[in-house]
Amino acid sequence: MRRRKSTIFFLVLGICLIALAVALNVGWILLNLREVALLVFGIIFFALIITGLVLNTIFLVREIRRNEQHDAFLNAVTHELKTPIASIKLYLETLKTREVSEEKRREFYDVMLADNNRLLTTVEQVLQASRTREKQRQLNISEISLGKLLSESIKIVQTRYKLDETAIKFVEPADEIKISGDAAELQSVFTNLLDNAVKYSSDEPKISVRVKNSGDKKAQIFIKDNGIGLESNELKRIFKRFYRVSNLSTQEKKGTGLGLFIVKSIIEKHGGKITADSKGENKGSTFIVQLPLT
Repeated sequence: MRRRKSTIFFLVLGICLIALAVALNVGWILLNLREVALLVFGIIFFALIITGLVLNTIFLVREIRRNEQHDAFLNAVTHELKTPIASIKLYLETLKTREVSEEKRREFYDVMLADNNRLLTTVEQVLQASRTREKQRQLNISEISLGKLLSESIKIVQTRYKLDETAIKFVEPADEIKISGDAAELQSVFTNLLDNAVKYSSDEPKISVRVKNSGDKKAQIFIKDNGIGLESNELKRIFKRFYRVSNLSTQEKKGTGLGLFIVKSIIEKHGGKITADSKGENKGSTFIVQLPLT
């Protein structure tokens, strides 16, 4: 409702400014241009009107882009919710109406559990995106072993995608590195990054995770994949809410466009930062997370 009122306000403002600009031009024709004071006043007034028109246009363009992103997000969420629900319903109806072998029954159960996990992931992402905007929300801070946290996150992703141990290579630090933070939130960060690394990689993902002490009381985590890569103009945009890479290779990939936005929000709440690096399309990506040490 607020966005609609803002859009109406700026539309009315633009119309009024255009009307004033026309009136000013007509007035200049009618007035005596020898009057220097009126000329100076008219120039200043006209400059203000033009500035207002430019700002109004910028606002409208941003609103149009935001609306397009919201529409894309709604379509993605609808798809992410509807598809697994329809799949679960189909398998349940099959189990109810037909006699199936025990092996087939177990296969159906596995598929339904996977669809259920997909539903939970989508709902959790939407809820988490909402929570990241709550400035008063407190974190459950504790001392965390970074190596242990990353190992647990890797195991979660390996189990989720049924990967062998060679798919994700973890180079553990020589010395134990400890950070302060919310363990559940930070695990969500790394599972999300690893999930993306698997999802946007080839059929045989090769992912490396490396940790190092940068020497300025900060730990750096490097997550590198052999995936579709990123163009240079998208390295910063990917962290915006609802943004999805426009690469043709990503069109079949499922997602809501919230994952990296949530990741960035959580890391910034912990006093850290995240950046992305890529040599270009089909050349893989590297995500660098920086977090303060204990």
